[in-house]
Amino acid sequence: MPASLFPSIMRTAVPLIAGWLLTLAVQAGVTIDSDKVTYAVNLGLVLAYYLVFRLLEVLGTKLRGTALQKAAGFLLGWARPPAYPSTDDNLPPLTGIYRSDV
Repeated sequence: MPASLFPSIMRTAVPLIAGWLLTLAVQAGVTIDSDKVTYAVNLGLVLAYYLVFRLLEVLGTKLRGTALQKAAGFLLGWARPPAYPSTDDNLPPLTGIYRSDV
């Protein structure tokens, strides 16, 4: 599994779940109505859609199936999987900057 798969899934899932939990928190104490069920089903469908096509995109990359990769990527809104640049070489080490008595 590519290193970028898990972060990309988390970067999509966490905001969706956080928004749903905030909606529930605002309406705490209110009985569950059809609107809340609709929101929960919508959240589940969005996550399932993303996971299916993201995994197909990764599978297409591993199998060198560019058509599968491009089709899945297109259905995710971008024809190429995300590539996150390394930040290891961009920043100097942090030494002597912080004081412990602050």
